[in-house]
Amino acid sequence: METVTHHGRTTAYRHANRGGTGDPVLFVHGSGGTHELWKAQIARLASAFPVVALDLSGHGESEDVDADAGWGALSAYADDVLAVAEETGARTLVGNSLGGAVVLHLVLEREVDPDAIALVGTGAKLSVMDDLLAWLDEDFDRAVAFLHDGDRLFHDPDDRYVELSKEAMYEVGQRVTSRDFHSCHTFDVRDRLDEIVVPMLAVVGEHDMLTPPWYHEFLAENVHDGQYADIEGAAHLAMLETPEAFNGTLTRFLDGVQ
Repeated sequence: METVTHHGRTTAYRHANRGGTGDPVLFVHGSGGTHELWKAQIARLASAFPVVALDLSGHGESEDVDADAGWGALSAYADDVLAVAEETGARTLVGNSLGGAVVLHLVLEREVDPDAIALVGTGAKLSVMDDLLAWLDEDFDRAVAFLHDGDRLFHDPDDRYVELSKEAMYEVGQRVTSRDFHSCHTFDVRDRLDEIVVPMLAVVGEHDMLTPPWYHEFLAENVHDGQYADIEGAAHLAMLETPEAFNGTLTRFLDGVQ
């Protein structure tokens, strides 16, 4: 892992290049996750283009930040992404769930102008059900079990992926994971999508119940240059569950906008 220091804290990231050409593509994980969410992209796409994946503040190997859930946390996470992008020269941003909200925050609030963005399992509004918000604060075990039930994070995964995902969420911990989901719950940029002019791919697992396909259709239809794609046999974490299909979809999009 490499690090960059900014705003008084250190953000960790992995930078992989196995002969890839062009500017790096920067991947941003979702709630309760780490850069390991993108392990299949780090392993399999770095021969096509340099891949960068970071740990947001308080996740993985990155130092935490004193920020409240909502705008404060999203803004801090945006600082993390911007610092890593500037350090590595990344010109394309890919965000999953909360990570997609962070990418949209950068484009809309920071006037960041990437070459392209891909939003995976995310939406212009990311409401979280009240029961899940309560469990995250009061019964973390129940929240983790709920998220790993059918057609939420996964559709039909290998058991080891489920266990690894649960372990990662417990390592990030209740406080930070709850902050992530509460931040998602406040996020709503539905009335600003027409401000987005960079090429955008909205991609979703066909079985995703957390951020269903119509979220992504709405994204693609309401920006200036949007594309929609669904991934068969996957739910919210399509990049882990069906990496070949996901990687192919992302690569075709990036090839088309270069």
